[in-house]
Amino acid sequence: MPTAPIIKNLQPIDHASAQGPQKEILDLALKQVGFIPNMYANMANAPAMLSTYLHGYALFRSESGFSATEQEVVFLAVSQYNGCNYCTAAHSMIADKMSGVPKDVLQAIRAHQPIPDAKLAALAAMAVEMVAKHGQPNRAVVQAFLNAGYQERDLLYIVLASAVKALSNYSNQAFGTTVDEKFAAYKVD
Repeated sequence: MPTAPIIKNLQPIDHASAQGPQKEILDLALKQVGFIPNMYANMANAPAMLSTYLHGYALFRSESGFSATEQEVVFLAVSQYNGCNYCTAAHSMIADKMSGVPKDVLQAIRAHQPIPDAKLAALAAMAVEMVAKHGQPNRAVVQAFLNAGYQERDLLYIVLASAVKALSNYSNQAFGTTVDEKFAAYKVD
């Protein structure tokens, strides 16, 4: 159950009137995604936070070696575990429209049900385990992950994805970020 936002006095940074580091990071965000999501406008209150998020997110996407589907499963599983409705909605839209996540897999993750693909189930379980156990996963979960065909190196990219999601999930919860219209069809309660 979501809690009340803890940030009450900071307002989203308006790209049109932003200056200095806030403008620079919002310009980069606009270039990367084509619009300024509500999450980015909030995070821009601390430009270093948004910069770190964008950089880590881009590196996870480009260097992890995970397929687009696998990347989305990691982001969704972590966001849902962290209770971030904003990121769950955003990554559900990306999963459905851009990353090729099978509909039954997406529905299972969103409903907290068993994932019908064994390899993706092992990946999601590993991502949640890393977050839930603060980087000290149960050996059986690690072994199941490795048995599914993943490598030890992949664990490091799950840590990267989890760090990126900590930035976005926690800031969205702190602000009570409103889900953008682009993601509204995937909103969760």
